[in-house]
Amino acid sequence: MQETQGLKRGLTARHIRFMALGSAIGTGLFYGSASAIQMAGPAVLLAYLIGGAAVFMVMRALGEMAVHNPVAGSFGHYASTYLGPMSGFILGWTYAFEMIIVCLADVTAFGIYMGFWFPEVARWIWVLGIVFLIGGLNLCNVKVFGEMEFWLSLLKVGAIVAMILAGFGIMAFGLSNAGAGNAVGISNLFEHGGFMPNGVSGLIASFAVVMFAFGGIEIIGITAGEAKDPQRVIPKAINAVPMRILLFYVLTLFVLMCLYPWPQIGSQGSPFVQIFSNLGIGSAATVLNIVVISAAISAINSDIFGAGRMMYGLAQQGQAPKGFAKISRHGVPWMTVVVMGAALLGGVVLNYLIPENVFLLIASIATFATVWVWLMILVTQVAMRRSMSREEVAQLKFPVPFWPYGPAAAIAFMLFVFGVLGYFPDTQAALLVGVVWVLFLVVAYKLWCKPQVVASAQPLVQEPTQL
Repeated sequence: MQETQGLKRGLTARHIRFMALGSAIGTGLFYGSASAIQMAGPAVLLAYLIGGAAVFMVMRALGEMAVHNPVAGSFGHYASTYLGPMSGFILGWTYAFEMIIVCLADVTAFGIYMGFWFPEVARWIWVLGIVFLIGGLNLCNVKVFGEMEFWLSLLKVGAIVAMILAGFGIMAFGLSNAGAGNAVGISNLFEHGGFMPNGVSGLIASFAVVMFAFGGIEIIGITAGEAKDPQRVIPKAINAVPMRILLFYVLTLFVLMCLYPWPQIGSQGSPFVQIFSNLGIGSAATVLNIVVISAAISAINSDIFGAGRMMYGLAQQGQAPKGFAKISRHGVPWMTVVVMGAALLGGVVLNYLIPENVFLLIASIATFATVWVWLMILVTQVAMRRSMSREEVAQLKFPVPFWPYGPAAAIAFMLFVFGVLGYFPDTQAALLVGVVWVLFLVVAYKLWCKPQVVASAQPLVQEPTQL
């Protein structure tokens, strides 16, 4: 196994593909989808397709840079190189901020899920336990982490595929909706107010939740420094993104809305319980609980990994405390794992302070951080291209498609999402929090980092002569 200045290349293509799934498939799909459906109706399928196309362009931009220079904390390093140290600092810490917010939501959700089986046990005990468990996993050899993430994500994927197949089976045999007399089929997409019952404004409003659901998929770029063969496995993982979007988001919700009139979805608990209940499975809630628990653990696992590796990269560039660059004997930046674990202990306190209806606000704040990260990735890729000669561009092994129009359209879309957050009252607070966060980072950089920025542009990971 090749070593890269302490980090070890122990992640295979199988690990990386399922890590991206683990980070992207979680609360946003299992619960956030109901909110998006209520906003847009069946037209939410268009929102997921449009958002998915923009995310794919982000991933290809990231892939072009990651294959060209696979390093730890990849997109933070690229922003520092092509946009300047301040941009790298803002991008890196915003990504860590995004991961912490999502993790706080997921550890809290884990406590709620466990309460289904053990209502007499205080929720904070479960939150504390999962923080220590995931922290321990992240301190192991990266291959152990990758294996754990593979099996957790495989459980989620299997459950979603089972839901889709069950839904098509219900439609094929013409079964009604749990005796309620509701017809099943594609007609449900066009009745009950039409395909776009809340108009274009409903479709636009849904982007705040839709983009939250995709958040975390950029972890593929973070794995570049620990992939065994980055020039092969990263393109393979990124090119699978469109199929994942179609299968795990669009097809799942298509089946769901064919089975149930969209106004009913989410009104009787999780939309995924409805599919199991319609099959006559008495233990539907138990089955779902196993799935959502695995989804939460998997998402927390991936997010701690991604934030930790990003902070490691920032420390290498003098943009985070030097202790974050300390490597354990297993090749893991252990200090970043400890810091993330400490931050997640805040979830214990939040279990008593945050009411249940705060989900949209948390999702919107995470959306701001996610879209900001994606926007900076796109801008960084444009800056890299402009710094290269025509000969260097011709030698790129994984160039972004539809250059320059594809990245330009994706950049415009990300700016549009910021406008969505600012326009609708429910998400304006998230935009305000995001703007304050960015301004805080600018001040922090000028006071803390700028005096000690090192002019060196050496890569964080020295390329092995042969992978």
